Amino acid sequence: MHGRSTQPTRRPSPGGARVFADDAGQLWNASHATGTVDAAVVFTCISDSRQSARAIAVPVSFAMTDAADEVLRVWLREAPRMALLT
Repeated sequence: MHGRSTQPTRRPSPGGARVFADDAGQLWNASHATGTVDAAVVFTCISDSRQSARAIAVPVSFAMTDAADEVLRVWLREAPRMALLT
């Protein structure tokens, strides 16, 4: 091959993202999603796909780089599971 990588290119999301471990040692991705009026951090478990995604509202001015891992763990515990509305 002529210098082509078989690895997918990873680009940071516009709102930022972080990987951290929860209290049980599972790895979670925390992605910051912003709108014009509100913002949220969406949590997805990358070490156990059986875990439901979760989300919690955060201030629009929140910056993912400002959050310590312990803050993300607290928010993960508080964040409700995301599911389909029926």
